[in-house]
Amino acid sequence: MNKPFVRHLGGPIPHRELHPLNPIYVTRPYLPPLEEFLPFLEKIWETRVLTNNGPFHQELESQLTGVFDSQYVSLTSNGMLALTAAIDAAKLTGEVITTPYSFVATTHALALQGLEPVFVDVRSHDLNIDPDAIEAAITPRTSAIMAVHVYGNPCAVEAIEEIAKRHDLIIIYDAAHAFGVRYKGRSLLSYGDFAALSFHATKAFNTFEGGAVVSNSEDRKLAVNSARNFGIADEVNIPSLGTNAKMSEINAAFGIVQLKHFEQVRRERRAIDTLYREMLGGVTGIDLIDIPEDVEPNYSYFPILVNEHFPMSRDMLYGVLKEQNIFSRRYFFPLLSSLPMYEHLPSAALGLLPIAERAARQVLSLPIYPDLSNEDQLRICDAILMHSR
Repeated sequence: MNKPFVRHLGGPIPHRELHPLNPIYVTRPYLPPLEEFLPFLEKIWETRVLTNNGPFHQELESQLTGVFDSQYVSLTSNGMLALTAAIDAAKLTGEVITTPYSFVATTHALALQGLEPVFVDVRSHDLNIDPDAIEAAITPRTSAIMAVHVYGNPCAVEAIEEIAKRHDLIIIYDAAHAFGVRYKGRSLLSYGDFAALSFHATKAFNTFEGGAVVSNSEDRKLAVNSARNFGIADEVNIPSLGTNAKMSEINAAFGIVQLKHFEQVRRERRAIDTLYREMLGGVTGIDLIDIPEDVEPNYSYFPILVNEHFPMSRDMLYGVLKEQNIFSRRYFFPLLSSLPMYEHLPSAALGLLPIAERAARQVLSLPIYPDLSNEDQLRICDAILMHSR
């Protein structure tokens, strides 16, 4: 995973004055020019259509069908409820095989629906769920696989699909990080029976708060639409349970504006990713997660893994960066299987998930967002390099 170390611009890194009063946060939401958004607000004020599948909601869904290579897109009010709507639509029961290396929404969405998460380990090179471990964990009570495209890097989608077909299981991808990611020329969101996205303010594409479910059939999209709208089928029929997970017109309008800027956001994130890889890629004790050649990423996150050969632990490095007003994030930490509501599960026993356990001890996500200045990027790298010797 380590690459030859290359000094910035080919020469030694000069001394740069640190500015401890200038905080650098791990992320910062991208906002388009306000003047582009105001006409949408004026239209909302004029029509007074605020929610319930209004015109901007319909327009954003339509535009996203092209981005996701799927005509079956359902907007939701946030990513957690996107997962919930997908689970409801899939009518899952019993056990769902999933990863311990994710944000807490992944397993909470399952547990709140009365399902039992079954944790399996991840692969060391990308920290995505291990297909071999999935196969070994299947029981007669297994109804689905919920995999996570960690940091937007694709899971082993072909292997997972083959396992699911052989055992007649539903595939739900927690694709919260995967907006705009393409794999082998195809949208990563077009894989699986359902893919749930988050458009939270911290994501590469945001609608303030929001989310979406991409389904693989019209029937499944209709089931998601019902689940996000109280289970209502029409004016007089409510055949199933559901929640209120609809996206508002203001969020949808903001998404339409944001979509025009996404490729610019991707380019700016890529430049930061490139600099980090150039300056940190050969540092002893720091591992990076490589981007596969057949993936077009969105550069949502920049995780480093601080291993035992670095002069200090991950937590110590996190602390010294914080002292310099550089706010990184131990993401994902703690491991989901260690949380009190899951630690009693047989699959959560300490030692059963060694790769995920190690990653949770080592991972540190560095600041990355479009308007992170070059000066601050270098300041972050310098702070790490200073403690690498």
